[in-house]
Amino acid sequence: MGCYDCCMRCLGGVPYCSLVATLLCFSGIALFCGCGHQALTETERLIENYFARNLQDYITLAYIIQYFQYVIYGLASFFFLYCIVLLAEGFYTTSAAKQTFGEFRSTMCGRCLSSSFIVLTYVLAVLWLLVFAFSALPVYFFYNMDATCHTIDVLTETPASINQLCVDARQYGLLPWNAVPGKACGMTLSTVCKTREYRTTYDLYIAAFAGAGITLLALVHCSLHLAVTQLYLRRLGHMDKDRRGCELYGTVRRNSGRTLCSPYPANTSEVS
Repeated sequence: MGCYDCCMRCLGGVPYCSLVATLLCFSGIALFCGCGHQALTETERLIENYFARNLQDYITLAYIIQYFQYVIYGLASFFFLYCIVLLAEGFYTTSAAKQTFGEFRSTMCGRCLSSSFIVLTYVLAVLWLLVFAFSALPVYFFYNMDATCHTIDVLTETPASINQLCVDARQYGLLPWNAVPGKACGMTLSTVCKTREYRTTYDLYIAAFAGAGITLLALVHCSLHLAVTQLYLRRLGHMDKDRRGCELYGTVRRNSGRTLCSPYPANTSEVS
């Protein structure tokens, strides 16, 4: 075997669909976890500086943010390992499907393992859909805040109406109702929207939302690819059984030296 044939054989065993899904999952998780972790830190700083004066008003929010940051650490570790396992499963199924390493063989353990990966990936895609929807909430909050700041900038000639435009963090459950001040109005709100903390936090939440969407796309793509590959392997299994039957029939025919006759009557009218 020449160098070219060897390279083509190796490239033929690469699971390109699984490789693309793994890269999408890695990039999505890295974007979601990295930007989400930093966005939560910036949110705590933003609330502390502009929406609350007493530590007791946002201490619960600080604990919740810390809890979600630990969850992000766990998600990053879990998906890193799971994507590696899925890529290994893709290499196994592709080599079996394309018969790269010899004759096709599929054991019952391998089929059960592939089916388990399909079910688990589908369940993760459904659960991650909830994470994707949840990550849209801070983007919605900052979008409304940005729209209010834009309205304030347009209405700079009427100070009376500007003071009526506010963003209340208590309405979104970020602070208790007895928090002081709990909201920002008028030019104070416009000043908050121009700070580095606000712009950075807004951009990070958008990036985390995009990362959650990329991860969801990767999980759906991976589950569909595993399902299609499993069906293809079953079809190859049936074709392999038929081929073995044809080979056995040809061997028996050559050894007998005569034509094999069917034990059943050729004409249905002969059946009594």
